[in-house]
Amino acid sequence: MADTSRSRFATFLERWRAGKLPAYGSKHGPVEDVPPPSNDPVRRARDLKRYRDWLWPRRWSLALIIGLALVGIALDLVWPVVQIHLIDGVILSPTMPAAAKESELLFWAAVILPLFLGNSLLNLWRSLRTTRLNGLLAFDLRSTLFHRVLHLPLEDAQALKTGGILSRLSGDVDATTGLVQSGFISPLLAGIRLVATMSVMFAINWRIAAVTVVAMPPIMYLHARWIRRIRPVWRSMGADRQDIDARVGEALGGLRVVRAFLKEAREELAYAVGHHTVIRKQVLATRTQGTIGLVWEALMPLTMVGIVCIGGILVVRGHATIGVITAFIGFAWRLIEPVMAIVNSISETQRGLAAMERVFELMDKPLEKPDRSDARAAPRQVEELRFDGVTFGYRPGLPVLHGLDLSVRGGTTVALVGPSGSGKTTFTDLVARFHDPGEGSIRLNGIDLRDLRLRSYRSLIAVVQQETFLFDGTVRDNIAYGRRDASDAEVEAAARRANAEEFIVRLPDSYRTRIGERGVKLSGGQRQRLSIARAILADPAILVLDEATSNLDTESERLIQASLGELLKGRTTFVIAHRLSTITHADQIVVLEHGRIVERGTHAALMAAGGSYRRMVERQATQADESWGISG
Repeated sequence: MADTSRSRFATFLERWRAGKLPAYGSKHGPVEDVPPPSNDPVRRARDLKRYRDWLWPRRWSLALIIGLALVGIALDLVWPVVQIHLIDGVILSPTMPAAAKESELLFWAAVILPLFLGNSLLNLWRSLRTTRLNGLLAFDLRSTLFHRVLHLPLEDAQALKTGGILSRLSGDVDATTGLVQSGFISPLLAGIRLVATMSVMFAINWRIAAVTVVAMPPIMYLHARWIRRIRPVWRSMGADRQDIDARVGEALGGLRVVRAFLKEAREELAYAVGHHTVIRKQVLATRTQGTIGLVWEALMPLTMVGIVCIGGILVVRGHATIGVITAFIGFAWRLIEPVMAIVNSISETQRGLAAMERVFELMDKPLEKPDRSDARAAPRQVEELRFDGVTFGYRPGLPVLHGLDLSVRGGTTVALVGPSGSGKTTFTDLVARFHDPGEGSIRLNGIDLRDLRLRSYRSLIAVVQQETFLFDGTVRDNIAYGRRDASDAEVEAAARRANAEEFIVRLPDSYRTRIGERGVKLSGGQRQRLSIARAILADPAILVLDEATSNLDTESERLIQASLGELLKGRTTFVIAHRLSTITHADQIVVLEHGRIVERGTHAALMAAGGSYRRMVERQATQADESWGISG
């Protein structure tokens, strides 16, 4: 199989180098563009009003930027007008003495040069203010959106793909922020500049102005056509590159699997095909851009020739002057910038509006379990946690848990056992109030959890998950994640209680060692012990251990089990475990099957009852014996 993949890869490379592959093509076809914004006028009006409200606190910064731009437009039109006077009234004047001409030229040089410098400084100041405004707007919106994502209901957050969330936090926020520039500032200033320039031109000489203006529609058409043809291709290339990077990330993350199944050639082939697609699209875009560029480069000189030739005829006939022709060449170039800005703003505004809708769509999602108006703080001591007729399902009509009734005394340990899919993790998610019951209630000291402030209740809880999650930071940062104000002594004490210190001190920088993304520089057992230390330092009243020892080797599990009595002392603890030998100490063992409680009691009582729990214990014991080659 590997040889076959290698052969296909070699064949592909040969066809690629020979230019025998299709020009382009992937799931991001070259004509893909940003989805158009909604046609719902009510939604559009609502979103624009929200956008305006979001901009309102920055209105004075926006006004300053527009004011600086207007001053810059006025100063920019001064020079062509002065140029007419200097050429016609001074340089070409047959009556003005040479000394007077020199004085006049020096005078205007002394006036114009500071104006140019002042205009440049104003443009720099405006650019800095614009960059700062865009940065603040993006920060405000991105922070608000990130806050929203962090506080979405768990099921909504899990339904959103990570890439989709990142796309909205980055690209969509940038496009939404850019809507200020593309949808308001740029077209407004471009329109003012266009009207002001054309007004001055027609005031000076309407005949030459008409010649110049005639060239503007073709220029606008070509520019719009260029944007419509080229931008989707470049955007598609960006999407292809994201896919390539994602595939590379997956391949490197699953490198063991790739090598185990001899799929190196397949990954190389996918990488090469992706880059080949990007290259061919780039060629297509460059070819289209070059073709339009040739027409563009011919059109502008043609306009200049028209100004000079027709203007020359008007000079001969006495309807214009040399200074006017020279000035109009400058005016023609000054008309191009606002025309381009207006054409660009049309497509950019559509992109910004579509991004704005996606951003506000995410913001409109309800927050996770908003506190009731009369919600109160959670009690700091856990006397009892009671499930009363709790039924819960992730989808309507498909319950995962059915009518659970359970009373848990504060400070005791409850072990949840049962086959995969029986509802153990869902049970602990309800304890952590990641979800609320569909029917029934969960009560803390007799108070419905929904009557408690969520943050106050969550401050009582720590969770150690089966899939350990660590951050790309130091060992100390990860242990102290739940208590940033913890002292070094407290962090080290938590590590000792989790039996993690013995490997931490052997790391290159001990507690200051960076462990890499998701703790990739540590073994599975080491990561799990850090996760347990993090929970210990948080000193929770309610502790959830979701198969917390499942990733530990025999020695690490022994170390954890040896200190479990101290770790769980005084805490209300819920333990999910597949290794039933680890929960014989539990005060109460709850057996779940198909979302229902089928047995409960101590280890001894359940073994004596001879029910489901005993059968599971005996099955595991038999499997353990068989794994060691012990026969009955």
